[in-house]
Amino acid sequence: MKHAAIIVFLITATIWLNAQTTNVQKEKVITTRILFLFDASQSMYGRWQSDMKITIARKIMTDLLDSLEPVPNLELALRCYGHTKDYPPQDCDDTRLEVPFGPNNIEKIKLKLKTINPRGTTPIAYSLEKTGGDFPPCDHCRNIVILITDGLEECDGDPCAVSLALQKKGIILKPFIIGIGKSFREQFECVGTYFDATTEKEFRTALNIVISQALNSTSCQVNLLDINGNPTETNVNMTFYDKLSGLPKYNFIHTLNNKGLPDTLVVDPLLNYRIQVHSIPPVFIDSLTLTPGKHTIVGVDAPQGMLEVKVGSTSVANKNQILYIVRESGSMQTLNTQFTNQREKYIVGKYDLEIMTLPRTVVSDVKIDQSTTTTVEVPGPGTAILQFPGSGYGSLYVRSNNNLDWVYNFKGTGDQEALLLQPGDYVAVYRTKYQNRSMFTLEKSFSVKTGTMTKVNISIF
Repeated sequence: MKHAAIIVFLITATIWLNAQTTNVQKEKVITTRILFLFDASQSMYGRWQSDMKITIARKIMTDLLDSLEPVPNLELALRCYGHTKDYPPQDCDDTRLEVPFGPNNIEKIKLKLKTINPRGTTPIAYSLEKTGGDFPPCDHCRNIVILITDGLEECDGDPCAVSLALQKKGIILKPFIIGIGKSFREQFECVGTYFDATTEKEFRTALNIVISQALNSTSCQVNLLDINGNPTETNVNMTFYDKLSGLPKYNFIHTLNNKGLPDTLVVDPLLNYRIQVHSIPPVFIDSLTLTPGKHTIVGVDAPQGMLEVKVGSTSVANKNQILYIVRESGSMQTLNTQFTNQREKYIVGKYDLEIMTLPRTVVSDVKIDQSTTTTVEVPGPGTAILQFPGSGYGSLYVRSNNNLDWVYNFKGTGDQEALLLQPGDYVAVYRTKYQNRSMFTLEKSFSVKTGTMTKVNISIF
């Protein structure tokens, strides 16, 4: 009955995981690959409660493997160390992949465990390093190592550094370690998630817990908080990154359920996540650590309001949407480019706008408030039709106090040019290319009003 309950739980958990884990590639089923890294060094012949450690480990491992037979989308492999060379002398290369990953290979693993004989030393770091090549390339797999050992590193390797490197490369998830016979917690906690198995019963329990955590998925809830601290913000994408490797693992468009609460997300509990909420500007949850089987709620301040820019009310302005740049107040870094007469959400705060009119319109310290629309209105343009005496060189300037600020360089082909210009006073400066004296430069002042057309003949003083 106990094993039957475990089987039902594992099958249910794995189906749930496979249904929920993949978001970027929904059509692909996630395969969990578990590599058992098994200690077969000479010390496994030692006595442990009712029998030798190797005999007890074989029996408990065999029972576990039998319970995994019906679990879908699961592949297993076995690497052993300390079993091909006698000790002494010490051979720190004594590790071998005995059963590679593949479907329906549980019987092969059971047979290898039954026939293996402990002989040598304990090269844990080197063996763990070699596991990096035991997982064939796969875009939709979770790679897990379960290290079972009755001793510590004996070959001057650094299992902690090896484990960290493999995780940073995204090759494996955080490993599990089960220490047989005595506690090695202090030495192995930096390698992965450690479990003591000082008794036979604890070993069986630890194996079941490790397998359930390896196959289980866990739920979490992300609260996007408004200015009052209530989880009312929604409809924005969130990217969950593996904090260690930096690789993106999930994308979720945040949703409120029919009760008005943030939706429950199902994710892999073996990773520590950094979450980026793709608001404008983005906000971050720097670290999210989950406990397998436990629902976790995490919140982040993300109060938002709307921004819209309107340019006049002329038919020309309405037909021609104008692009503008949005920056945080006082910063030159572009947050977003947006078109006039369109609304966009921004995090509550102050922003600077640079609107691509001629000349540029700059509006500073625009305040965005919670759940309201801030509307910025700028005058509509007028049309200036400039006529030239021939091809040449020249520019357009706007009068600003006592200065002439550059607006536009003429094409110089001599053809007529029509420009949409903001209301103001302008000066056109031009010289035909056939005049080789600067004194023949032409200058023409004119004004532009919203919605009007102004003809400017530069050849006439």
